[in-house]
Amino acid sequence: MARNAFEWTETPQFPPTHYVDTAIYTNDQLFREEQQKIFNKCWIIACHESELPNAFDYRTFNHPGGAPLIVVRGEDMQIRSFYNICPHRGNTLLYDPVGNAKRITCIFHAWSFNTTGDCIDISRGKQGYQERFGCEKAGLREVKTGVACGGFVWVNTDDDCCSLKEYIGDAMELLDGHLDAPLEVFHYHKAIVNTNYKLWHDTNSEFYHDYMHYFNRITGMIQPGYFDRKYTGYPNGHASVGSMAIKYDAYEGSKQRGVGWPGLAPGGWVLIDMFPGMTYNLRTSVLRMDTAIPLGPNKLLIEFRGLGLKSDTPEERAERVRDHNQIWGPFGRNLHEDLLGVHGQGLAMREGTDSKWVIHGREENMTIHDEGGMRHFYAEWSKRMGRLASAPFDETTLT
Repeated sequence: MARNAFEWTETPQFPPTHYVDTAIYTNDQLFREEQQKIFNKCWIIACHESELPNAFDYRTFNHPGGAPLIVVRGEDMQIRSFYNICPHRGNTLLYDPVGNAKRITCIFHAWSFNTTGDCIDISRGKQGYQERFGCEKAGLREVKTGVACGGFVWVNTDDDCCSLKEYIGDAMELLDGHLDAPLEVFHYHKAIVNTNYKLWHDTNSEFYHDYMHYFNRITGMIQPGYFDRKYTGYPNGHASVGSMAIKYDAYEGSKQRGVGWPGLAPGGWVLIDMFPGMTYNLRTSVLRMDTAIPLGPNKLLIEFRGLGLKSDTPEERAERVRDHNQIWGPFGRNLHEDLLGVHGQGLAMREGTDSKWVIHGREENMTIHDEGGMRHFYAEWSKRMGRLASAPFDETTLT
């Protein structure tokens, strides 16, 4: 055996809560289990209400559990979600990612539905089905939907799930008072990365990776209070990181932000990770929302949204956009570095190395570089999956 090769396969000398088996990032069977046991059971953010401003506006959403969905605002201005599947032959109903439709008509046999999910027309229905089958038996399959926590639209494909309020619990308490004003999405883009969704959430869950960000080291890590921020874990796998003030003018060419955020101290920063793959990141003047949508064990779609206040003047909105793009836009300081980081981790695990474990063992009294947020996530993952994240793949029960 080559020198130090045993270190790649030897079980780490940590409690089993402090490391994970790399199979959880790469194994296709485990990913299919995650779809059924996690994504199809949890509340997931599909979009923001401002993306559906008018009656009959819709967005399609590829749910991470695998189901194609339609999120639509009805004539009554209520937002509902349905499977994007015609109940007749299982054909896709809406192909465009966004649009406006008073009636949803299947291109295959022209069955039509309204935005409350009722079937309103079956082509040549009487001739074909007589009295045996009619519109009343052919509605769209509805999915539980709620709007909460800053106007985001949450969906759950489990008919027997807990309420959205129960699922969130107290996890959003650090943002109390900061999300009361109506918000509006001003920036949307997506990235498809060759990585596992948990590696992206890991990066959002721990700030030891700030060493990767020059901008963060200057404006945050060397500023007072950075290392005092505390992780707090909540039921259902959610976690938050305490606030601090970012000193933007410490970075050459930057300046302190002139536009603030309701109730947030100047330079304030709050981050909340919602299980299994959503992150609220409120930083001084902009709210960024990340939503991780796995396309497979080794491919991830990440949706990024930047939000401001709906009441912004054109001048305020322009400043928020500048603030957002300096660090979070596609050409900003931070985002591409994070994407490179998670892509690199995924490559190492997929390329046939002997690496067997990923260590989450840093302990710093649950402060900012403690990996307690990741341990909290994998405790919830283990509970829902019925297996320890650190257990060899063939062990299917918790120990």
